[in-house]
Amino acid sequence: MLNLVLFGPPGAGKGTQSENIISKYGLTHLSTGDIFRSNIGNSTELGELAKSYIDKGQLVPDEVTINMLKSEVSKIEDPKGFIFDGFPRTSPQAEALDLFLAENGTEISGMIALEVPEDELKERLRKRAIDSGRADDANPEIIANRITVYNNETAPVKNFYKKQNKLHKINGLGGIEEISNEIIKTIESINY
Repeated sequence: MLNLVLFGPPGAGKGTQSENIISKYGLTHLSTGDIFRSNIGNSTELGELAKSYIDKGQLVPDEVTINMLKSEVSKIEDPKGFIFDGFPRTSPQAEALDLFLAENGTEISGMIALEVPEDELKERLRKRAIDSGRADDANPEIIANRITVYNNETAPVKNFYKKQNKLHKINGLGGIEEISNEIIKTIESINY
């Protein structure tokens, strides 16, 4: 089973590239953002719990996030594999994901980390704000804060997978197809 963590800062191109990977390999896309919105929108028990933290401006605890993810994975019958988008965001989440997958007889095959210089990220997010009307991408202070949070809190997860020899860095500069081809070459080199 092919299980990938798609990783990178805001504006790196994760959404675009995940679509290409999903269509090529038939993977199930698991986006924690989508999972949160769905659970909150459907007023599930976990959704209500997550909302109680979000409404207070607090981060949703790892345990709640992991339980939501487990619930989503259990709904999929005979998956070919998963692409995890926006998860794990912390080393404890990565450890919990490893344990959960091991309980199900599988593991993370690799982390695909899109590497993009900060100036390029800011420019991409600025353009995305214009193209898609996302207000959070239009404010330079919010953009800078999101990148800082990523660098300080999320980027260290790369070391977790590096220690397992599962980290695969991809240059996120260039055309979409060129980057997709590099990702596919990398995936093809992974034993899964």
